[in-house]
Amino acid sequence: MSKTLPNPAPNSTANLSAAVPATIYPILFAISIVHLLNDSMQSSISALFPILHDSLNLNFAQIGIIALCMNLTASVLQPMIGLYADKHPKPYILPIGVCFTLIGIIALAIAPNYASVLLAVACVGVGSSIFHPESSRVAYMAAGQKRGLAQSIFQVGGNIGSSLGPLMTAFIFLPLGQFGVIWFTIAAGTAIIIQFFVAGWYSRQNLLARRSTKPKAAVKANLLTRRQVGFALTILILLVFSKNVYMASITSFYNFFLVGNVGVTVKHAQLFIFAFLAAAAAGTFIGGPLSDRFGRRKIIWFSILGTAPFSILLPYANIFWSGVLCVCAGFVLSSAFSIIVVYAQELLPGKVGLVSGLFFGLAFGLGGLGSAVLGFIADETSIAFIMKICSYLPLIGLLTVFLPKDEALRGQ
Repeated sequence: MSKTLPNPAPNSTANLSAAVPATIYPILFAISIVHLLNDSMQSSISALFPILHDSLNLNFAQIGIIALCMNLTASVLQPMIGLYADKHPKPYILPIGVCFTLIGIIALAIAPNYASVLLAVACVGVGSSIFHPESSRVAYMAAGQKRGLAQSIFQVGGNIGSSLGPLMTAFIFLPLGQFGVIWFTIAAGTAIIIQFFVAGWYSRQNLLARRSTKPKAAVKANLLTRRQVGFALTILILLVFSKNVYMASITSFYNFFLVGNVGVTVKHAQLFIFAFLAAAAAGTFIGGPLSDRFGRRKIIWFSILGTAPFSILLPYANIFWSGVLCVCAGFVLSSAFSIIVVYAQELLPGKVGLVSGLFFGLAFGLGGLGSAVLGFIADETSIAFIMKICSYLPLIGLLTVFLPKDEALRGQ
């Protein structure tokens, strides 16, 4: 008579997903909802740009610095938090991170001047730096064998939240002004409650790991040398650079381009940006499952480089074609990011927190840095000029040809 062996309990973050027999969808959808709420609060900052531009008499460089302040705060702290949590997981830091965002939202609603706006958005950046690497770890733990799908479910919540920013400008901030941000305290409170639920599940997984008497499972290594891994990470960073600086050009300045060069109203311009970001959310959700089926490298290649035809044509399009090209560019471009994160996690097995913190931090940092630099260029040249030069950024996707094949990542 054969003896039935018990399922092994997880002993580290690296093999937690191996101990999960199926994808834990309630946890994935929970962190996706929090991601939606978190990023909708963050997008309220860029949604306020047209209001702050007029009420505080800001120039484009100052608007870019506001984005840089939030994003740089997040980008610096995220890799450090991720690296620390790889060794010392802290489940209940999840609701604490949203508390920082809540404080920043309240401060932003009542900020009387430019300096206080910078302090408020820096506080939101701290909240993001805590939220993203640990929530990405939760997605990894709950993924089972569907890592691409799990990361996409997590990411699509953030993309939906970001896409709400233009609608906030059109329907909340234009009629209510800066103080309208205070309504997002409801979103923050809801996110804190959900994060306590997620943290409880996360804590139970850690408790199972500590109680396990099984020897620690070895992390499966890939077939790449350290130099090859470094080279591949450099390419991924350049791909993230191209994606996020282009995204920054759309979210921070495309509304000014539409008003000044196409002749639409501020309210109408926000609908174009919403279309871009909503399509990006759809692309994010589709990209992960496709990568599970067809491979990470192929979908990354398609996503970054495939955006170029649409982005290059966009600055020259009329009103109708601007809407069509916005949707196409947003959908194709954003199908890659969740896959890039999973690909990087497979490049560095056992470093889930570090990889998540690094790449989410890069996304924030490069987006903010891009906004600041583009703002200075716009003041010296024109909005039309920066839209044209940014349209060529997706061509950096040609570098994908140098990424190792998926088989090499899996040790096959």
